[in-house]
Amino acid sequence: MASTFEMIYQVVKKIPSGKVATYGQIALLAGNPRWVRVVGYALHVNPNPNEIPCFRVVNREGKLSSAFAFGGENQQRFLLEAEGVEFLPDGRVDLQRYLWNGID
Repeated sequence: MASTFEMIYQVVKKIPSGKVATYGQIALLAGNPRWVRVVGYALHVNPNPNEIPCFRVVNREGKLSSAFAFGGENQQRFLLEAEGVEFLPDGRVDLQRYLWNGID
């Protein structure tokens, strides 16, 4: 049976380029809506960032992670912009436009 982190990573791997998911959405799709903090921790210790695109995960308001999480200030934003994700004037991802539906 897969570990909690493995289940989380399997969901994150499904987020398509140019889309984002929320921590809560990942928790729900991984099997337990109460795992929101666990998702954050799992992504923080991501063993394979090249295969597990944790930069595509944002909070429920579309806000990005702290600068340290992806190797430098604005790195998450840079990675998302490289995939075509645009940001609202306040720096959040427009979830109405870029939120992954959990299916595709």
